[in-house]
Amino acid sequence: MKKKILIPVLAIGILITTASFKNDFFEIAKQVEIFTTLFKELNMNYVDETTPATLMDGAIKGMLADLDPYTVYWNEQAVEDARIKNSGTYTGIGATVRTLKDRVVIVEPIKDYPADKAGLKAGDEIIKIGNISIADFDDDAGELLKGAAGTNVSLTYERQGKAQTTTLNREKVDVKAVPYYKLISGDIGYIVLSKFNRRTTIETKNALEELKADGATKIILDLRGNPGGLLNEAISVVNLFVPKDEVITTTKSVIKKYNKVYKTRNEPIDTEIPLAVLVNGRSASASEIVSGGLQDLDRAVVIGARSFGKGLVQRPKKLTYGTQLKITISRYYTPSGRCIQALDYWNRDENGDPIRLDPKEYNSFKTKGGRTVYDGGGILPDIELETAKFSPITTALLKDNAIFDYATHYYYKNTLEDWSGFEVNESIFQDFLQFLKKNNFDYETETEKEFEEALRRAEDDDIQDEIQSSYKALMSAIDKAKQKELVDKSAEIKSLISDEILKRYFYREGLYDYQVVNNPEILEAISVLNDTKKYERILK
Repeated sequence: MKKKILIPVLAIGILITTASFKNDFFEIAKQVEIFTTLFKELNMNYVDETTPATLMDGAIKGMLADLDPYTVYWNEQAVEDARIKNSGTYTGIGATVRTLKDRVVIVEPIKDYPADKAGLKAGDEIIKIGNISIADFDDDAGELLKGAAGTNVSLTYERQGKAQTTTLNREKVDVKAVPYYKLISGDIGYIVLSKFNRRTTIETKNALEELKADGATKIILDLRGNPGGLLNEAISVVNLFVPKDEVITTTKSVIKKYNKVYKTRNEPIDTEIPLAVLVNGRSASASEIVSGGLQDLDRAVVIGARSFGKGLVQRPKKLTYGTQLKITISRYYTPSGRCIQALDYWNRDENGDPIRLDPKEYNSFKTKGGRTVYDGGGILPDIELETAKFSPITTALLKDNAIFDYATHYYYKNTLEDWSGFEVNESIFQDFLQFLKKNNFDYETETEKEFEEALRRAEDDDIQDEIQSSYKALMSAIDKAKQKELVDKSAEIKSLISDEILKRYFYREGLYDYQVVNNPEILEAISVLNDTKKYERILK
């Protein structure tokens, strides 16, 4: 009897599954057909001339806009850029650049590479590449700087209002995942991890072994500003400090094949050496897998500020004509079970913005040794420091390039022969505030946005005249509050100003040399590592 009952049930299950698949397939085919006919009619009948590629690009962006910002379409050039980014090498002028509408700005020339050899400085605005004026170039002008090793490229650039020309010889550029490591404070090895590409683990391993050979008995891993990268490299970096077969992260998805457990696979380098990890609001993704894994396993003391909170995993999927879709396939969870994704893109507020979990709703988890840790977005350090934080006003300054532009202004007004003794004192900070006023720096708070929307609604209700004076008084009060916020957040702003200025004079290596002596987060890490009782008390 049991068999007779079982067979129909299985058959029903198969029919339901098959029917569901067919329904999805029909719905997909239906929508694709609707889109194809719409696309055709637009191109054939629209009042103005249309470009199929432009229309399609807009359609793709619109389709992905309501998803998370990490699910993106890559054209052939973007695919190549991603390959270069993960490989750690490319051919070009050896400088970080920012592409704007009508110019390309040098953000940071790499020491001893073509841009540096040609005398280019941070803040230089490239206005012409070869015979091509950037103002007349519709595509990404930064691509014009790339080319085969040994080829020349002539540049016209503007510096402090004066046009100048130079010629560069392109070279193969190595983008180091570990740009700096050094023995500091006698027996502490300091290692900077700037990105997670295919060379991250081997470079970190080499640095660790060399520092240990030089006498390092404690280690600082600096992940501040590291945006992440390859998941497997993050697992392998943790593996340098924890035993084989330890769970580092788990990925979960509605697609079963993406539900995976990632464990360490190799024998470690050192499971006992005291370890401190530095993070801030720009430490994301793979950086959070490393810091979260080491924290959950009670293997390191984490210092700085709450990390970015990107707990989503992407994978590139090949499309036709050399294009790809980088698609979010799963969420990742730390060893204790925390999902550190900060924003919920699938549940949005009335303005369409993703929801951020209220701190009161954070869930508690236990580390391997029984310590309490929390989810809710990012890795919360064991020791928080004001200088490592990125408040809304600081984020606005960075987004507007105000700190970058001030550093350019400072560089051409001041000489600095030696970084020792340098600090952004109150005089420099006040000069920075005056610079902001002179250049009309302003940023809009969420509060202002809400009040502006209320005023627009008041206009619709025809009551704006009655509330106009109150509105102006309110905006004036908000402006005063914003000015106060600049002063209140001076510690974190001064730290960023200092970093940007020092890079202008002494390159990134000089900045790191300065930081290992002066930076508050590094000094705190040194203090904790040198205080065995405090270190053990935090981890227990």
